[in-house]
Amino acid sequence: MTIAIIGAGAIGSVVAAYLTKAGEDVVLIGREDQAEAIQKNGLQVRGARGEGAFAVRALTHLDQEYDLVIFTVKTQDIEEAYAHNQAFLKKCLVLSSQNGVQSDTILAKHFDKGRLFSSVVMFGATYTNPGEAVFNFEGDWIIGKPSAGNDENVQRIAQVLKKGFNVVVSENITGMKWLKLFVNFNNCIPALTGKSMQETFADMDLCRLSILLLKEGVGIVQENGIQLVSLPNFPAERVCGMANMPLDQAAGIINKTLTTLSKEPLYGSILQSIMRGRSSEIDYINGQVLKMVRSPKDEAPLNARVVEMVHQVEQRKRYFTVEEIKEGFNLKSVISRQSSVVS
Repeated sequence: MTIAIIGAGAIGSVVAAYLTKAGEDVVLIGREDQAEAIQKNGLQVRGARGEGAFAVRALTHLDQEYDLVIFTVKTQDIEEAYAHNQAFLKKCLVLSSQNGVQSDTILAKHFDKGRLFSSVVMFGATYTNPGEAVFNFEGDWIIGKPSAGNDENVQRIAQVLKKGFNVVVSENITGMKWLKLFVNFNNCIPALTGKSMQETFADMDLCRLSILLLKEGVGIVQENGIQLVSLPNFPAERVCGMANMPLDQAAGIINKTLTTLSKEPLYGSILQSIMRGRSSEIDYINGQVLKMVRSPKDEAPLNARVVEMVHQVEQRKRYFTVEEIKEGFNLKSVISRQSSVVS
């Protein structure tokens, strides 16, 4: 299959690098500065698989029809990416890879169900500079059809992607995307601090805030009857269990997990966008639960507040101090109330 990857950020760069290394016919579509850097120096990727420069073909827009087009831009950038490349999107199979649960709905406006496929990316990557990325850690790439059952094209796509990644085919990709939403739920906090996941979650109060956001979000999703489907090596019970266990116990798990997840500094997807001067996907992660209640500030006050604060960071180009974050959430009082309820 000929493959086009639209989005030369963290995930798009890693995918392009290792599918190209595996011998696939790949083109990476990015902004002008990204394409120029890759054309001049190759695509520079370091991290989990070592360091190298990959001879990836890079362009600013599609130049022909491709068999498979993988959208790796953030959810909020899908419409622009489609508009920029629609002349050569008439026949291809399309694979989404975004965090959150809205990307397939957006793409379904432009592609019939037979050509639209969805995925959950469980490996981690960081965009550093145009033409440069860090592959932070390995993980599964889970694919399936968001509507109806899987077909032979799911297997065709899986066989190609397996040349570079560990691929799992799912019969319920939508349910898995809902669970992945909560895997990404704490990305909002580094976006407030402007620091890596490791540095941010070294602070136990910020770990507690992460759990409080999770408890609120999981409760709302469950009230709406949405099923969270286990991911390979990440059972749904892990998220639901953390949402229900004592606050300090759950915060300890967050602290241990996120401070040791990667040897390289790991910046959450929301922060990575802000660092590049672009709008983030906060409205499609924590903001997703706000769309499911009538009164966000009453029924989801913590997530409403974090969405508001992330947008403040985007607009004013200044991060919050840890103390400002704690004050902004009245965190001491919230933690005290939570502990009282449990006891």
